[in-house]
Amino acid sequence: MIRNIHSAADLAPAYDLIIVGAGPAGLAAAVEASARGISVLLADENESPGGQIYRSLDRASNADLARMGPDYAAGRMLIERFLAADLSYARRATVWSVGPADEETGDGAHGLEVGISLGGIARPIAAHRVILATGALERPFPFPGWTMPGVMTAGAAQILMKSSGLVPSGRTILAGTGPLLYLLASQLLRAGVSVIAVVDTTPVENWRFALPHVLGFAASPYALKGLKLLWEVHRRTRVIRGATAVEAVGSGQFSGLRLHRGDKSLHVEGDLLLLHQGIVPNLNLTLAAGCDYVWDERLAAFRPAVDIRGASSVPGVSIAGDAAGIVGAEASAHQGELAGLTAALDLNRIDQGVYEQRRNELARKLARALRGRSFIEHRFRPAKTCRVPEDDGTIVCRCEEITAGKLREVAALGVPGPNQMKAFTRCGMGPCQGRLCGLTAVELLAQCRGVAPGELGYYRLRPPIKPVTLGELAAMPHTEAAIIAVAGFVERAADGAEDAAPARA
Repeated sequence: MIRNIHSAADLAPAYDLIIVGAGPAGLAAAVEASARGISVLLADENESPGGQIYRSLDRASNADLARMGPDYAAGRMLIERFLAADLSYARRATVWSVGPADEETGDGAHGLEVGISLGGIARPIAAHRVILATGALERPFPFPGWTMPGVMTAGAAQILMKSSGLVPSGRTILAGTGPLLYLLASQLLRAGVSVIAVVDTTPVENWRFALPHVLGFAASPYALKGLKLLWEVHRRTRVIRGATAVEAVGSGQFSGLRLHRGDKSLHVEGDLLLLHQGIVPNLNLTLAAGCDYVWDERLAAFRPAVDIRGASSVPGVSIAGDAAGIVGAEASAHQGELAGLTAALDLNRIDQGVYEQRRNELARKLARALRGRSFIEHRFRPAKTCRVPEDDGTIVCRCEEITAGKLREVAALGVPGPNQMKAFTRCGMGPCQGRLCGLTAVELLAQCRGVAPGELGYYRLRPPIKPVTLGELAAMPHTEAAIIAVAGFVERAADGAEDAAPARA
């Protein structure tokens, strides 16, 4: 049975495998690996397993399941398998670093060390293998007024609905692109929310790029589900397609959305605006661990460089699910299983024949789950104007309140990359550590310099990637090297004070 860990002090000094993230990829990896006799620790920030798509599924009512749709309910079996597995589970845990193990502590044989905070205590935990299943983030959607009260992301609204049963009470507008935009509209409509409009910013020309992939999409499960979703939303609310130049307006509080559709200007009044421009891989822990990454033009985002098994450039570190590239819940679970299976092979818990048989089975399932993704990626690729604001007054970095105009001023100075831009402006230095501004800042700089974003690279991220308190750090075990370093400093300081005493006399 699963072992729930409530404090970092209760963690074992080392595990065969540490998995970060309890979404579909992390859960599936944990089940697969633990079934092969591996000691597994799964660490996740949330209260319950499931990630974003299966959030709070373990306590969802029948009404919740009906409102959220069949994809939400599909995760129940996976969560039940996870809760019945023989492994350790640290919920409400913050993983803030992944790196080489400290040789001086004797953990160097495990190869890797993971910094975990739980219950007010931080601990470095050694591991032979690490699987990062950190999922995705919503893409930034900066435009005039996006920071005013009454404007939030679609993902945030979905979290409130799944975790607390909270839904908007006023007139609600959804704006952006991507399947999640219509999925959330459908869920809100079923919950009785007054969704007065869905403003679709998907570029019309995307159809031309998606058309060559339509046959693969038609043969996938996405086609029928997508048609049903679109029919439901179009039947129950107003859908405005081809929207451009959106702007949130209001006197201290959102009261309406201005937009252009072709040569017409429209104004939609509302009380709440929910934004969504698709999702991108969550890279912060991956990059802080030193993993290589590439610019994916089709995603218009950076993603880790991994092989078909999910192995990254850092030995012992694998990446699965949306953290490695947006693939959806079903494919994420199969990628997690493959990563867990590979960890078992690397740790000599299964032989090559067993591995290849199971790997081929998972590869077939993964190929079926990925069918139709190319169409979706081309069809819902966000417009450049929705990724890089044209208005210089638009805030890009919400933490430090840095505008697009300020970034363009710094770009004109000839800064070579986003890290130098960060040094000049503090863009990306706030609490979010670039999660809400990184992609926009890189694409804006690339646009100013006339190069591809991949030539500039991304922010240089270092641990800790999440806030760690002084109390948590003070609770960490002190290595012999650290004790000698501090004791030596104190001793030298004391000697200095004694030497200075006669001079003062």
